[in-house]
Amino acid sequence: MPHSPDSLMSIGEIASRAGITVPTLRYYEERGLVHSQRTTGNQRRYKRMSLRRLAVIAAGQRVGLSLEQIKSALDELPLDKAPSQADWTAMSQRWAGLVARRISELQVLERSLESCIGCGCLSLGRCSLINPDDAAAAEGSGSRWSRRARQAGAAS
Repeated sequence: MPHSPDSLMSIGEIASRAGITVPTLRYYEERGLVHSQRTTGNQRRYKRMSLRRLAVIAAGQRVGLSLEQIKSALDELPLDKAPSQADWTAMSQRWAGLVARRISELQVLERSLESCIGCGCLSLGRCSLINPDDAAAAEGSGSRWSRRARQAGAAS
């Protein structure tokens, strides 16, 4: 007998079917990516259609998206039905732009690494990649590689 998309699954059942751990599923729920119902005994029960949302999360993570980016996309979908093919098409088109920007950032980082590998200085004070012209102090805290890659990616 086929299961209804609204039939309920225990936390262990849905985690196993989705190929994730129970703590991961709890974390996704805390972050608002999936939702459960509670039994009178306060046990979590997930609608079978939640497996589709978990598949979308896995796909987004595989292409390098943050959970915040994935949540933003999922927040546009209704909670009472599984994501459809049309929903996935719209999400994947938006995500393609994010992936393209990330590829551009990574290419800039790769070029920076290629020039650094040959210098051999291993000195943070003189390194042209990590601290060119001692500019790092003026840039403030945070990753200089990521900031530089984003700036270069925006310029291309």
